[in-house]
Amino acid sequence: MRHIDFSPLYRSTVGFDRLFSMLDGVGQPEQAQTYPPYNIERTGENTYRITMAVAGFDEKELSIEAHAHMLTVKGEKSEDETAEKTEYLYRGIAKRAFERRFQLADHVEVRAASLKNGLLHIDLLRNIPETLKPRRIAIAADAVSTPKTIEAQPDPQKVN
Repeated sequence: MRHIDFSPLYRSTVGFDRLFSMLDGVGQPEQAQTYPPYNIERTGENTYRITMAVAGFDEKELSIEAHAHMLTVKGEKSEDETAEKTEYLYRGIAKRAFERRFQLADHVEVRAASLKNGLLHIDLLRNIPETLKPRRIAIAADAVSTPKTIEAQPDPQKVN
């Protein structure tokens, strides 16, 4: 297993600490988290949707938090008193708590979240500021073809 030490780069750069943390985390395998299953889809040019299967959870048991390029979805099932009295022959619906994290790119913000039929939908929007968007610069054809000459005009006061 390879491990690269980025600590010398931390000392000589300013503002790139997030980049080095991401590079450092690439070599470490994630904890193979598979619950709950999810989809990430692109719904438009700058819009995305995360859909998570959270069967058995309601709005009060789910929390969504977006902070510093990280989207965190948590689910904690409240204990039901009637469930303790129930004897299950087969239990396939998970009642376990979960925490799923998504790394968000720059300028991506959470727009809305909804829960319908056991699916949690989180709508995202990539909102790039106008100063960072590419812009077209017009090229003037006549400015290049005719060279400008500079002629000195005599100063009337210094002629004498």
